[in-house]
Amino acid sequence: MPTSTILMTGGGRGLGRVAAERLLTTQPDRHLLLLARDGDRLVRELRERTGSANVSAITCDLASLADIRAAAEEVGRRLDDGEIPPLRDFLGNAGVQMASTTSTTADGFETTFGVNVLANYLLLRLLFDRFEAPGRIVVVGSGAHFGDLRHNLGLVPAPKWAPVAKLAEPGTETASTAGRRTYATSKLAVIYLVHALARRLPEGVDIYTYDPGLVPGTGLVRDASPVERLAARIIMPIFRLTPLAMGPAAAGRLLADTMTGPRPGRSGSYLDRGKVVPSSPDSHDETREEELWQVAARLCALPGELVRRA
Repeated sequence: MPTSTILMTGGGRGLGRVAAERLLTTQPDRHLLLLARDGDRLVRELRERTGSANVSAITCDLASLADIRAAAEEVGRRLDDGEIPPLRDFLGNAGVQMASTTSTTADGFETTFGVNVLANYLLLRLLFDRFEAPGRIVVVGSGAHFGDLRHNLGLVPAPKWAPVAKLAEPGTETASTAGRRTYATSKLAVIYLVHALARRLPEGVDIYTYDPGLVPGTGLVRDASPVERLAARIIMPIFRLTPLAMGPAAAGRLLADTMTGPRPGRSGSYLDRGKVVPSSPDSHDETREEELWQVAARLCALPGELVRRA
């Protein structure tokens, strides 16, 4: 009988799918609650694959703030009604990388920033006081935030920080590298968000940024341009030979084990494939972190600071 709940996004494909299956097969005392656009199908497939009934889903499109609000409300209802055990953990694996900055979410935000940053922000803000200790929140980041040769062989341009409201606007970059740079910038923002939350979460609920390394075959570039997808197919086999790469199966298993294993380090840490390492120098900037927190609150129509349930 499960005694706690893990809430997860991005469990439908790639390393997220592997992580979901591993959680179900190795953690019989936990219920896995998935947010997904086709949650019913995903639940059926996971039950067939793992033989576990400890999985359920809520239909949610992370490119819609209204969907996220409705999903958070449904999570709360299920908790209050005792349909699922207490919420202790969150695995934010969902992410996108677009070919350009012209694609928009349902609310008009640039899609990469909207899904990779605002979706995590809003969901964690709405469920902030639902997490019970001992709890663990893991948001998947990327070595792309370094923007250097060592971490991505120079294939991803360095992040380009700007006022947060500007980052959320579509069409602000027009260069051929705009989609990749925006992705790197969104992953820098994820680290800022994790740091801001680490200062606010109650004792006993830890939060981490998780870098899975380069994981070929996850479908991350499915929304990239045809040229970028072709380049990825050519280059990825070379990457597999470097220490930067890890296959989806191994990466997914390690991600699941990081969720449930011993405490990896102090809250707010950056985990490179489960081990605490320094993130980039630019990722430690409390002024930017607090700007992101406040502007994201305004974009999501939330108060600047947390308001706990009565």
